[in-house]
Amino acid sequence: MYRYDSFDHKIQAERVVQFRDQVRRRLNDELSEDAFRILRLQNGLYMQIHAYMMRIAVPYGLVSSAQMRMFAHIARKYDRGYGHFTTRQNIQFNWLKLPDAPDILADLATVEMHANQTSGNCIRNITSDEFAGVAQDEIIDPRPYAEILRQWSTFHPEFAYLPRKFKFAITGAVNDRAAIAVHDIGLQAVKNAAGEVGFRVLVGGGLGRTPVIGVELCDFVPWQHLLTYSESVVRVYNEYGRRDNLYKARIKILVKALGIAEFKRQVEADWQFTKNGAGTITQAELDRVSAFFVAPNYQALSNVDLNAIDNPAFASWVKRSVKAHKQAGYAAVVLSLKKTGIAPGDATAEQMDAAAELAEQFSFGELRITHMQNLVLADVPQSELFALWERAKKLGMATANIGLLTDMICCPGGDFCTLANARSIPLAKALAECFEDMDFQHDIGELEMNISGCINACGHHHVGHIGILGVDKDGEEWYQVQLGGAQGNDASLGKVIGRSFSFEQMPEVIARLLQVYVRERDDGERFIDTVRRIGLEPYKTELYGTPIEADEALKAPDYELLKVGVAYDMPYYSPRF
Repeated sequence: MYRYDSFDHKIQAERVVQFRDQVRRRLNDELSEDAFRILRLQNGLYMQIHAYMMRIAVPYGLVSSAQMRMFAHIARKYDRGYGHFTTRQNIQFNWLKLPDAPDILADLATVEMHANQTSGNCIRNITSDEFAGVAQDEIIDPRPYAEILRQWSTFHPEFAYLPRKFKFAITGAVNDRAAIAVHDIGLQAVKNAAGEVGFRVLVGGGLGRTPVIGVELCDFVPWQHLLTYSESVVRVYNEYGRRDNLYKARIKILVKALGIAEFKRQVEADWQFTKNGAGTITQAELDRVSAFFVAPNYQALSNVDLNAIDNPAFASWVKRSVKAHKQAGYAAVVLSLKKTGIAPGDATAEQMDAAAELAEQFSFGELRITHMQNLVLADVPQSELFALWERAKKLGMATANIGLLTDMICCPGGDFCTLANARSIPLAKALAECFEDMDFQHDIGELEMNISGCINACGHHHVGHIGILGVDKDGEEWYQVQLGGAQGNDASLGKVIGRSFSFEQMPEVIARLLQVYVRERDDGERFIDTVRRIGLEPYKTELYGTPIEADEALKAPDYELLKVGVAYDMPYYSPRF
């Protein structure tokens, strides 16, 4: 992984000194909150409902065991003993005190970490595929390019005050695991007919108030021009993006207003002045950065027949949590942070320390944070999988639910965030409890359920197979349901199925949606496939009834909701919602 040079160390040390003085001035009322706000946001510090929150940058989701231990240290010393891993492959601490913020940044600097550009109208943390470097479908390892983008974008003077925040995602694989279609710029490695490496560039994707799937801006940008082309895209946005309306300031609005043809014309007109300039990536520079991402010292191992291990629980875990590796005898392992009763993405200080130990024992001392809010050990010898599983079980990190119903994405929601309309975490916990039966989950199969507490969509509800959005109705919390969203190569946005539901109704709502799927699915068909084939009407009918029944249901009195069962004859209650 990338290591700081003398310049990196110096600039981060100066940043800490600068922010320490800014905090001192704020505490002494020498700075107003309005004046201080932009300064703290530049250092990833937010003011939330109960306390300050700091978002720490984890470029392309890669952390060392020492850095993971630093997270544990921060959780213990400055927070309430835990942290929250986010969909941006970062980590957040939600219970911080303002006087401690400079000390946290100073502690982070000792392990070559920071909170730069995790907030504000700038280029945010560069995200990537959590299996980068080990995936069997990989064309190139995207991490060197992600690091080059990070260095280019950090403190870029021209792009320090963009119309709105700006997000990159990059993948080097055939199958997109970085959700590139819902980023301002999405990059996917490709090869042309001559076998040369370049990048397919998507632009104008994003979620939030106006969800959009990105459109292809260029089908092949040579890798040497990745920075210059990206710079032209951001420059056109910086010049013409709207600054008069916060809700229309993202690049997706500009692309829509201009049309992709005109936007491309402007980008390429700008690019003609820079494409062979100082921003061109040389082979020497690529080699320099790539040297930080060389493969670890793999042993010459043979693949292990894991089916020979007679343990059904282990077999279930292998099926969901163990992923194929390009190196014979090795596997990538997902450590689930979705144990029932725990907020998705949360990890205690003890779990973070233990994860660091697992990384050192089983995976060359490195971990990955996924945008699905789990952890990955990327280089585990297959012969060590059983021992790893036994250790992970004791830590509560071996739930065999990866890719299944309870492997939910969930934002902090109304328990912490000042923007939220509704609570996300209690709902995620309630749904996980209702559907925790693993036999049931495995039979339902692959299903992504994402929960956001507000329209800003930090929980990526638009691209969940089932997406849940918290909404405010006369001061009360309600939840709107969408179906048909997906990330990856066939990314799509979910569609709202009808009026919203109360917190108490949501377990039955999900149960009914699953019942339709079980009834209607073809052999081998995933939930998302069935939704796409049969459309929304059968699901609407199950929830709302016919139009006449739906009208009557609106007049019906409330009823007591019983806990949802997990058998195929899940109990349902009348009247319909």
